[in-house]
Amino acid sequence: MSNKTHPFASLNAFSTLLLDYLAAKPALQAFYGNAPQISHFKDQISKKKSFPSSSRAILQTVLTEQYAAIGAEMPAVDLRDENTFTVTTGHQLNLYTGPLYVIYKLVSTINLARALQKEYPNQRFVPVYWMATEDHDFKEINHFFAFGTKYTWNTPQKGAVGRFALSDFPKIPFRNEIFDKAYAEGKSLSEAVRIYMHALFGAEGLLCLDADDQRLKSIFAPIMEADLTQQVHEPIVRATSEKLEALGYKTQVSARPVNLFQLTANDRVRLEKGDSVDISEASPNVILRPLYQEVILPNLAYIGGPAEVAYWLQLKGIFDLHQVPFPILLPRNFAIVKTQKQAEKAEKLGLTLADLFKNELALRRDFVASRTQHQLDTTEELKALQPIMESLATRAKAIDPTLEPSVLAEQARWTKGLERIAKKLKRAEERNHGDAVNQVLALKEALFPAGEWQERHTNFLEFASDHPDFVHELLQTFDPLNFEFYEITL
Repeated sequence: MSNKTHPFASLNAFSTLLLDYLAAKPALQAFYGNAPQISHFKDQISKKKSFPSSSRAILQTVLTEQYAAIGAEMPAVDLRDENTFTVTTGHQLNLYTGPLYVIYKLVSTINLARALQKEYPNQRFVPVYWMATEDHDFKEINHFFAFGTKYTWNTPQKGAVGRFALSDFPKIPFRNEIFDKAYAEGKSLSEAVRIYMHALFGAEGLLCLDADDQRLKSIFAPIMEADLTQQVHEPIVRATSEKLEALGYKTQVSARPVNLFQLTANDRVRLEKGDSVDISEASPNVILRPLYQEVILPNLAYIGGPAEVAYWLQLKGIFDLHQVPFPILLPRNFAIVKTQKQAEKAEKLGLTLADLFKNELALRRDFVASRTQHQLDTTEELKALQPIMESLATRAKAIDPTLEPSVLAEQARWTKGLERIAKKLKRAEERNHGDAVNQVLALKEALFPAGEWQERHTNFLEFASDHPDFVHELLQTFDPLNFEFYEITL
């Protein structure tokens, strides 16, 4: 596996908010705590030193029991130790791990823990996968793509997806020992995911946490009570969001007066102001989930995608309200994986990664423009036309003012005519380079299947099937503190 990296800004594919955050633009600094630099973890560790020992004990017990439920021992770590801290990523319970970027998030988190261990040897750092077991949007996770096929699980079950029984889980035609075992032995979707994640990453020290547990909820209960009875969080988030929008940034989430759901045996019901509920049955929504995470984990950092970083920046005010340290936010590692043949094809065609990130129309246009020996646009002709028509309009107006509009109309007609000619020239030249253009578009489709980024569509098994060390090589390649896009060749 070889690789090279590209600055995010060079790909024209990342939000201004993320780029400005990583550039530490002063206007954004009020929306987070410590910046994503390894030297800043010293202060973050100091802030998290006050994490309660009682919460550590509950966390250790819950995790031990959750691993025992799948017949496994949790990775050797004692979270009761006051010098042990976590770094976390979270994601939905995708089938067969879902798209590639889920693997990238986990690898980034494991590698961050390793980097911190090297920098701060007197502490212990544990990578954590926060399993979004209480999420209810099953349509987002009920399928995955592998080897050109979409595999789907259709079930009438509703509510928190982590509680879904696997009794009607479909038979997937291709065989894989890890996943065959997970879906055969798992009693619930949450347990199945823990089984295969433990098989893939347990040896790397990854802890998988299902926070759908009443003992963990008891730690967070006072904050959920405040949300339910006093609606304290919505005004704070709204004010922060308005400040971000005033700076020209797009916000990701909106708070509600009550940011909780009630979990029942087979449903997840939004709670409203005035509702009465056993708080142990409550579930935080997207606004409170990050705060829940930081209340029950001795956590230092959160690793997520661009949208996650963006919505965490909307939430610092509610952390401040409850005097909970705001974690260091890091974007996960991003990558595109090419075969050697694809890499050679891109080089032969003269295509850069930035080229491949263009939409199909722009890619085709720019590729032909780079190869043609002809002038395909009519810019010079339009420039030459402008003073001629301005002179005619002035002359016509002097003779008869009513003639000026007709001259201007002719100018507009001739301008459009020249533009049509330019389009015909470009289409004709595209035909002249037809074979090469088809190769370009075929490569684009292979690396951006269905028009999506590869990492948001393709399952890692497509690469791991021929490269058994694929995940291990990612662990050796990614640097969680290198905020650039990886171009990987197998």
